[in-house]
Amino acid sequence: MVKRIRAGCCAVVLMISMLLISVCNTNAASDDLVLDGSYLTNDEESIGYDTKITRGEDLLTGYSKCVRLGPGKLYAGGTTIAAHTVANIQVSVVIERAQKGDTTWSMYTGWHKENTNVDRVGSNRTLLVEGGYYYRVRSIHSANSDLSSSFTDGVYIE
Repeated sequence: MVKRIRAGCCAVVLMISMLLISVCNTNAASDDLVLDGSYLTNDEESIGYDTKITRGEDLLTGYSKCVRLGPGKLYAGGTTIAAHTVANIQVSVVIERAQKGDTTWSMYTGWHKENTNVDRVGSNRTLLVEGGYYYRVRSIHSANSDLSSSFTDGVYIE
């Protein structure tokens, strides 16, 4: 009989503790907003590394970089690195911007660079941009027929 009372008390305590745990508010690890995979941050810089789209032997890696240089000033660029010297290597860099509350990124500007018979290509620019927006860099990387892409988080420009 004593064992049944103990088991019953343990069951009641377990049910009450489960109820208390389930009504507690939990907070996410970060309250940062996310737009199309990019966090909207107030960081000084953001670097995004590639995700392979095709499987191949030529493309090693690629990355995009976005740096806030000051109010209205942005450094942006992309780099593609091949595993060896290739006939054709390219990077296409697209600057996108958004404000809090937007549901998509809008294209701001972009450019393309191509090299032949080398193992890397990079292209960057310093831009004067309108403040009050988050800017991100999205790049498409290719070495011969291998492809990948990368993008940064959004960096706020005052």
